[in-house]
Amino acid sequence: MKKNLNAGLLLIRISVGLLMLFHGIAKLKGVDFIEGLLSEKGLPPFLAYGVYITEIVAPLLILIGYRTRLASIVYLIGILFAIFLVHASDIFTLNNHGGWAIELLGLYLFGSLALFFTGGGSYAISTKNNWD
Repeated sequence: MKKNLNAGLLLIRISVGLLMLFHGIAKLKGVDFIEGLLSEKGLPPFLAYGVYITEIVAPLLILIGYRTRLASIVYLIGILFAIFLVHASDIFTLNNHGGWAIELLGLYLFGSLALFFTGGGSYAISTKNNWD
């Protein structure tokens, strides 16, 4: 069977980009919850608006394959913020079924990291730049 690395990268881009995009769209109603979390941690509340970049703009760029490596790093930063702001107490715990308590965030994290190292593949809008 012939391997198709580019089809695999496209599937990872669709999975990582589309699934996070739903989270970003849900936050179009407001980011009050995130502002509160940031305030509790002593961080400026305006950082909450970064969620629109990390959960809408970056996933869209990943989906279409434009500057995939750069978008993946931005996406990764958003995931790290989510882990450390909301799920820090769950990092070293298992859920009721024996899985990692933050396994979905882990998949997003490692998926974006993989895209950073590989780029978006040939089935992307942009393929010639170092950040693709």
